[in-house]
Amino acid sequence: MLDLKLLTGAGLTALALTTGGAMAQVISMATGAQGSLAYNSGQAVAVVANDNGLTVRTQPLVGYMPLLNSGEVDFGYVNGAEAAFAYTGSGNFDREHPNVRLVGTMFPLTTGVMAPCDMGLQTVADLEGRGDLRIASEYTSSTIIPYYIEGILASGGMSYDDFEQVPVSSFVDGINALGDGLVDIALVSLNAGAGQQAAVQMQDRGGLCYISMDDSEEGFAAYAEVLPSGSILALPQNEDINGLQDWGANLVAVPWMLLTNADVDEEVVYNLTSIIHQNQEALAASFGAFARADFADMAPANAMPYHPGALRYYTEAGVATPE
Repeated sequence: MLDLKLLTGAGLTALALTTGGAMAQVISMATGAQGSLAYNSGQAVAVVANDNGLTVRTQPLVGYMPLLNSGEVDFGYVNGAEAAFAYTGSGNFDREHPNVRLVGTMFPLTTGVMAPCDMGLQTVADLEGRGDLRIASEYTSSTIIPYYIEGILASGGMSYDDFEQVPVSSFVDGINALGDGLVDIALVSLNAGAGQQAAVQMQDRGGLCYISMDDSEEGFAAYAEVLPSGSILALPQNEDINGLQDWGANLVAVPWMLLTNADVDEEVVYNLTSIIHQNQEALAASFGAFARADFADMAPANAMPYHPGALRYYTEAGVATPE
């Protein structure tokens, strides 16, 4: 009888420890406001992670970089440029976030500046000497956007100061201002719904067309001085893609990245990285942007360092990592 009690007690203790261990493995993931890119990305990753043995609890938070830095949330999303800015306390961040680490790139964000097609502004060189042009500026609720625009202009040796600046509050507000004829130039992501609607409003002007940035070595260097992440992507003319129907264009491609805190357990980061890397099809079924992912290039160089758990997985999987 005594042995049975001891065995029963040991079993209950083991169950309690197992339960506690499982509870300790609940992962918090900041996903941004509902409907945002971070929200859609986070929901997709959470679904696939939960289907593969990791318990992920999403939290629709806004402005969560300080929470990632303090470890109040385990994971979150940001573009590669903001990751560099956050880590170094530069750009649109006024203080360093030294405890945040990269996990990896989810997929590229492709964007560029657009203008009404009848203006014939095919390249940034066509903007030189056009101080009469009105350009969307400030983007008070999305302060990274001006860096994209400034980087594109810098590739052609120009800046905001060369144009008439029209303040807008958000990314979508800038696109809407373009469609309403309140500005001549604004940032529009490839295939963005708001951009397609603005193009319909501009039908009598030939729609909207992308302004191709300078992809020379000098042009890219000037861009990188402003926006310290990403690449220049050359896209051919395509009558089925808004902005490319009349001519091809060089656009900005910046990685959309998953971040974590430096103190998150290495095994947790390793396992989540593994699940993401091995389940692109399932991720794309949940959120179509993952179909554009190139998981063979999941760990590009960045000012922000990678978490050791992610690096360990990449080494084992043969994914190139920054030296």
